[in-house]
Amino acid sequence: MTHFREKNFRENNFSEIRELRILSAIGIILVVAGHLGYNLFDIGGLFPYYSFHVFIFLFVSGYFYRREAEERIGRYLIGKCVTLLLPYFVWNLFYGILSNLLHGAGFSIGETLSLRGLFLSPFLDGHQFMYNFPAWFVPVLFMLEVINVLMRKVLSLLRLNYEWLIFAGCLAAGILTVWLAIGGHVWGYYKVPGRLLFMMPGFQMGRIYREKLEDLDRLEDGPYFLIVMGIQVLITILCGGLAFSAVWVSSFANGPLIPYLTVVTGIAFWLRIARIISGIPYLAGKMVYIGRNTFAVMMHHTLCFMLVKELFYLCSLYTPLCREFDREMFFSEINFVYLAGGSEASKWLYLLAGIGLPLMIARVLHNIGRGVNHLLYRRRG
Repeated sequence: MTHFREKNFRENNFSEIRELRILSAIGIILVVAGHLGYNLFDIGGLFPYYSFHVFIFLFVSGYFYRREAEERIGRYLIGKCVTLLLPYFVWNLFYGILSNLLHGAGFSIGETLSLRGLFLSPFLDGHQFMYNFPAWFVPVLFMLEVINVLMRKVLSLLRLNYEWLIFAGCLAAGILTVWLAIGGHVWGYYKVPGRLLFMMPGFQMGRIYREKLEDLDRLEDGPYFLIVMGIQVLITILCGGLAFSAVWVSSFANGPLIPYLTVVTGIAFWLRIARIISGIPYLAGKMVYIGRNTFAVMMHHTLCFMLVKELFYLCSLYTPLCREFDREMFFSEINFVYLAGGSEASKWLYLLAGIGLPLMIARVLHNIGRGVNHLLYRRRG
């Protein structure tokens, strides 16, 4: 009876499930840390970020997908355009302009502003202006959402809309894609369909977990972690490197099956951590807030890294500090990370800026939006 009440509560609060919001927050923290080369959260190398972290967002997106979308496909797709593509393209224009301005200041990072960079490159690779390159995921997620709802609509008409069948089919296509990528056949424009086929199983994992597995996820924490971490230890020992590149569909060192196994174990580990955190009120509240603003962190954290490097650059110019700062790398390489005094602890500055400043941007924009809505409401009144 208690479980029924809990399940009913979760159904009625579908859009805000703390455990999943916290998992999203964990995912974006791992993304930011990964772009710093900071392995602080990989559990002693057991769960390399690049063996699963992008798939966390696919899993969460699949979890929150509703079947009702198949009855209102037009409205659903318009909603996705408004929530995903519109803000992406607005910020893409901003970063295109910024890239042009910084070229004039001596930077060689990113392309010059163009229609291709604004509207086509986001769907090809998403690395056009570089200052927002982590947001390559947003157009990909949009395309996956479109493919998913259309596929499910067709399968419904054929009376084949079964979760296990969809998951099995997408997984088989993903495995085939990895096999082709290992053979060197996923290159050039083939990267676009390859990326979609490779990542679609992650979306369906969220669906299969919600529909078929969530009610069975009742194992106590001790045995749960023993199983998940035990499997991961074996994978780590037997395989020659678990990381892969989701955006480039490359760097698969262990055949076509291991990448999906590491996705499952990585998500399983952090999903249970998210559940534990959800029971700690203060920490859960902060993590939920981050989880609600993953778009902002994904879009802006690289620029925030640049701001930290700018401070170090100014220190190298006008103070006796940071004399070893590499100015050439600063002006030409987006992934350059300067470590003050050669200390890895400097990465905490980047990490805090990469998460905290985008959250501040999101808060400011939210408050501006609320203010505008309030004024419009008063005028109508």
